[in-house]
Amino acid sequence: MMRYVIVTMLLLSALFTQAACKSAPKFSEIQDKDWYLIEVRHLPEEIVFDRHTLKEEGFDTIFTLRFDNVDQRINGIGAPNNYFAPYALSDKQGIAIKPIASTLMVAIHEPEKLKERDYFTYLQNVNRWNLSEGNLQLYSVGEDGVEVIMTFIASDRK
Repeated sequence: MMRYVIVTMLLLSALFTQAACKSAPKFSEIQDKDWYLIEVRHLPEEIVFDRHTLKEEGFDTIFTLRFDNVDQRINGIGAPNNYFAPYALSDKQGIAIKPIASTLMVAIHEPEKLKERDYFTYLQNVNRWNLSEGNLQLYSVGEDGVEVIMTFIASDRK
């Protein structure tokens, strides 16, 4: 009986050690890469944007994001404007994106499901980031107070 208790305790100890060693993603893993927005989800489950729709509408090069390591700025392409803004990291995967500056091109045609101003609002309201299965997730809040998750894919996986 004592042997089973010892074996069980060793197995539990190994499991706890493995769980404790699992490290949180590092922000350096997302910096200096080009990211493409693939999904915007309003919680609890409503998907309001899907990149496949963009391809069908001929908008494959919009809604991009890059976190520059040296300048501590984001930049990318909205729909259709180029944009940039400083960002600041905080504890436990916290992040704040400052007000966005952009070029002032007029959109002749915008995707139906996601307008550029909404994309910029979501970015400016980001409060947390995560890497999940190689995809970047930014957690935000819309103007209506609904929680939003923006999911991006790295350009090398696109």
